[in-house]
Amino acid sequence: MIQGRRITNEGMLEVAMMVYGGLVNKRIVSFLQSKGVNALGLTGADLNVIKAHKRPVKEIDYGFAGDIDAVDGDMLSYLLDKGITPVMAPLTHDQQGQILNTNADTIAAKVASDLSSYFSVRLMYTFEKAGVLTDAEDDTSVIPQLTPALYESYKADGTIVEGMIPKLDNAFSALNAGVKSVYIGKQEAMNSIYEPSFSGTTLCLT
Repeated sequence: MIQGRRITNEGMLEVAMMVYGGLVNKRIVSFLQSKGVNALGLTGADLNVIKAHKRPVKEIDYGFAGDIDAVDGDMLSYLLDKGITPVMAPLTHDQQGQILNTNADTIAAKVASDLSSYFSVRLMYTFEKAGVLTDAEDDTSVIPQLTPALYESYKADGTIVEGMIPKLDNAFSALNAGVKSVYIGKQEAMNSIYEPSFSGTTLCLT
């Protein structure tokens, strides 16, 4: 990991393809089917929904990491209109036969951004922490609301570091692209995003 982003060699890419594209993706799909959600597991290569390129080597060689060029919002919105819920694995392709490991937060933000042209979109990032924290070891130190100015301040003083930076960069990018709102926190907290009692972090532009 460098600056919150993974380096992917050839062997790890094969593992990512098997685990993300196969084991984890199909477990999520089968779970959703059991709840009456008609789900379809996809990578970026399936239906050509996410095109990417191998990240150029500059100061750091990230290996087989993909940076997204385009999301096919027409196709994804078509699936949703047909009652099909896409479940995206964090894998893209370069249209030359190469699968690329791609940051899941980036895929979520790019898909949400593109779909905001078709729907009113809320982006939810769920993970093991209660939200964006001022102290990574204290789950009660949640920042309830985060603006771009406050985010820059927390980055400058070292409060927000490493893996949270690409997550938040993606989140603010999605807001700027038309996503209605972004929420970050534990999965169980997402049931209360419409309530004043939401315990995670809400991102806003002002």
